[in-house]
Amino acid sequence: MPPLLFSMVDFMSNIPVYSVVAFSGTGKTTMLEKLVAELKTRGLRVAVIKHDAHEFDIDHEGKDSWRFTQAGADVTIVASGSKTAIMENRPVPLEYIVSKITEVDLILTEGYKSGTWPKIAIKRSATGKPLPVHAAECFAIMSDVPEQTDTPCFGLDDIAGLAELIISSMCANNY
Repeated sequence: MPPLLFSMVDFMSNIPVYSVVAFSGTGKTTMLEKLVAELKTRGLRVAVIKHDAHEFDIDHEGKDSWRFTQAGADVTIVASGSKTAIMENRPVPLEYIVSKITEVDLILTEGYKSGTWPKIAIKRSATGKPLPVHAAECFAIMSDVPEQTDTPCFGLDDIAGLAELIISSMCANNY
C-alpha cells in the first residue's frame, strides 16, 4: 500500500476537542454517554470518536460495501437518507478524523491518551489503578477519591459540573 500523505493544513479544525482517558473498566463509556446527554440538553451538537484497541468491522460479509472493500477500495461509504458510515480501510491519524467532522459544537474522544487535546481523566478507586496520565496534563479529573492537584476535579457523578467547565472553556476560547 502506498504511504499516506497528509498535510498539517488538512488537520485544521475550529471545533474544540476533549479526550476522555482512563484505564479499562473505569467507566469511560458510561461517563461519556451521560456527558453527551447533558451537553445535548444544553443545546450543543456533539460528535464522539471512540478508539478501539481491537480490530473491528461494521460491515458484513456478502454486503455490497464489504465486497467493495474486499476488491481493494481504500474508502467505502454507505449512505442512506438518515445515516452515513465512512470506512477508511487504512490507518489514519486522529487529527485527520477530527478534521473531517463538521456541523458540531464539540468533539469528544474516548481512549486517545497520547493526543494533544485537553484530557478529562477518570479514576475509580475500585480498579486500583492511578490516573492514566499525570494530573498536570489534564483539563479535568473525575474521581471517587480526592486528588491533590490544581486541576479541576469532579465526583464521578458530577456530569453537570464537567459540562459547565467544558462550556466555560469553549466560551473563553471563542468557540
